[in-house]
Amino acid sequence: MISGRADTGAVSALVSLDEIGATDAPRVGGKAANLGELKKAGFKVPDGFVVVGEPSAELADMYHALGGGPVAVRSSAMAEDLADASFAGQYETFLNVQGLEQLLKAIRDCRRSASSARVASYQADRAERAGLEIAVLVQRMVPASSAGVAFSANPLTGDRSEVSISAVRGLGERLVSGEAQADGWVVREGKAQRRRSSDDAIAADQAVEVAKMALSAAAHFGRPQDIEWAFAGGELYLLQSRPITALPSPVAWTAPRVSGLHPPGPSYWMRNLRLGEWLPEPVTPLFEDWLLKLLSRGFGRGTHADSGLTTGLRYAIVNGWFYSTPEPELRLRNLLQAVLTRPVSMFRFISSIIKQTGDPELAERRFFSGVVLRWREQTLPRYRRLVEESASQLELAPLPEIVRIVDRVGEAAGEQLWALAIGGGSAWKIEVALGRFYRQHLAHQVEIDVRVLLAGLSPSEPATLKHAVLSADWYWPTLGESGRSGPADQMQRRPELIKRREAAETACRQALHNNPELLGRFEVLLELAQRYARLREEQASLLTLGWPVLRTGVLRLGEAAAASRGVDRAEDAFFLSRAELVGTLTSNTEGLKSRVRERRDHWERYRRLTAPLALGTMPKLLERMLGSLDVVRTERVAPEGSLRGEPASPGRASGRVRVVRGPSEFDKFQQDEVLVAQMTAPAWTPLFALASAVVTDGGSLAAHASLVAREYGIPAVVATGDATARLADGQWVTVDGSSGYVEIGPNDR
Repeated sequence: MISGRADTGAVSALVSLDEIGATDAPRVGGKAANLGELKKAGFKVPDGFVVVGEPSAELADMYHALGGGPVAVRSSAMAEDLADASFAGQYETFLNVQGLEQLLKAIRDCRRSASSARVASYQADRAERAGLEIAVLVQRMVPASSAGVAFSANPLTGDRSEVSISAVRGLGERLVSGEAQADGWVVREGKAQRRRSSDDAIAADQAVEVAKMALSAAAHFGRPQDIEWAFAGGELYLLQSRPITALPSPVAWTAPRVSGLHPPGPSYWMRNLRLGEWLPEPVTPLFEDWLLKLLSRGFGRGTHADSGLTTGLRYAIVNGWFYSTPEPELRLRNLLQAVLTRPVSMFRFISSIIKQTGDPELAERRFFSGVVLRWREQTLPRYRRLVEESASQLELAPLPEIVRIVDRVGEAAGEQLWALAIGGGSAWKIEVALGRFYRQHLAHQVEIDVRVLLAGLSPSEPATLKHAVLSADWYWPTLGESGRSGPADQMQRRPELIKRREAAETACRQALHNNPELLGRFEVLLELAQRYARLREEQASLLTLGWPVLRTGVLRLGEAAAASRGVDRAEDAFFLSRAELVGTLTSNTEGLKSRVRERRDHWERYRRLTAPLALGTMPKLLERMLGSLDVVRTERVAPEGSLRGEPASPGRASGRVRVVRGPSEFDKFQQDEVLVAQMTAPAWTPLFALASAVVTDGGSLAAHASLVAREYGIPAVVATGDATARLADGQWVTVDGSSGYVEIGPNDR
């Protein structure tokens, strides 16, 4: 507690930090009170004192007691460093203040900043009623070799088990002012992981030390803390500690329970599977409630037509993110119905799925050729006609008819999704079979990356796809709507790709020419792998033919909702449910605006999460199937600290990272940079013509990034999990698309 001075009988205007505790905050302010409390608890806090009134003759004594050298002068207001408003950066700070005269001036200037327009605006925004009078904290200046901030809990996700650290060389002011780009570290369970690097400010052991300090401060105050710290002379100093404001509740990534399985229980859910490869971000409410259900219904219709089974797209939304399970829905009634009505179709379907990586020729002949034929002769032409007819009707259609149009086109798109999943989705399985053949019969004679055999297969003239999307979520504009150009011309690289592929084909044939049986087997596998790689790209490019119609329909309904004052603008429709949006047609709009705001806030929060690639326990059969992907991975030891993902497009290339999160950042991307994204969809293709390599959080061998990277002849690594969080703009990396590794650093290129 603050004590009085005997010579005056009054409370002193200057108080040593050693005399201050948490209960003194009403007089000395939150910053000084917190530091005094921690100093008494044994934390290494620089010595100092607080000026709580007009500086008197004691100032010289207190200043000289600190050694008379450089000091830091900072505010410590009553309304500062509170749990609901930090006032961070609102008042002036003065560093390296030397001499009594400069100190007095800095104290007065610091106090004067309390009446600035900036502080007044911040205070008004938070309806603060506290006075503007502030105390001033004076501390011995720490000659920092590195400094920064640390959050004892992840400030974006609320994860209390993760300490987030930002660090720069020298004084922390370089971080606050934006003068330097900070290194990023995450410490979990005592282990530090570098997320981004530009300054090489601290080492891993120092990050762990900072994390321990942040967690100790949080334990002392009983709530998560945001601290400022500095290293000087090998010692770690605590410069500030305050509660983390607006910390979200931590989210749980738990596998959903599925009653359709027998016995009921947690299933295995993948973010990369099927439609998940087209959803690089959390989904919007209207997509989840309307289009996703239509796609699932159409997916089930396609499944039944080809296999006799009745099951839709099996998915779950976890913290806004889409997950799908590869495990079938084994409802007894559906199985019996398929056995009784379509036993041959069901047998061919199940046996062909099992056989595909071992004997793709048999599987193709028994089942997949028929699926592709039905898609080409029936499903695709029907989808094209429906989209064309619907587009011509939209402009004059009454609102109830627009709803019906969306329903029809959405279901038809779901059938296309089934065709892509079962037809084009076979490409990676056949590629695995080709890779296994290469390892068994060719690797000792021909040294190639087997995926070179699948490069340069696309048409010579790339189409301009106005219906190409950035995401399957209809919230995002299509390529044509955004006014951007279609896929860039890759003709410059294409001749070289074809030359390399043909040379690899010739080398393999020459190695097998004395063994006609193996040569014949190779030719079959090569033809199948190349045909299905082309099919996958074709089907992927056509999946979203209906998206311009779907988006136009929703926006027409949104315009009607805005006209009825149910929402503020047409785009708000994407944050309503189907029932709410359709309800606006009959003027049922009460409370919609507040719901839109709340849902948009949740969606924005979910966008900041790093979603796991999988939830639950992988079944043994799937584990064996995915384990077979290693046959296309070049055997190579991963360098320490590198990211590991799936090898998607062969080769090695180095360059500076550019993290791209959406179309608003496309224009920032420069020639020969490494494209780092959560996932990519067809509308991202123009960036591939500029990129030296591609790295994605999600994806698979059959994902857009994998296929297009091969066509552009650039290395790609997919399914890294968190590349967008661990890599930062300007960072130098080497992408090895043959082994599936991304090597980080150095930065002096």
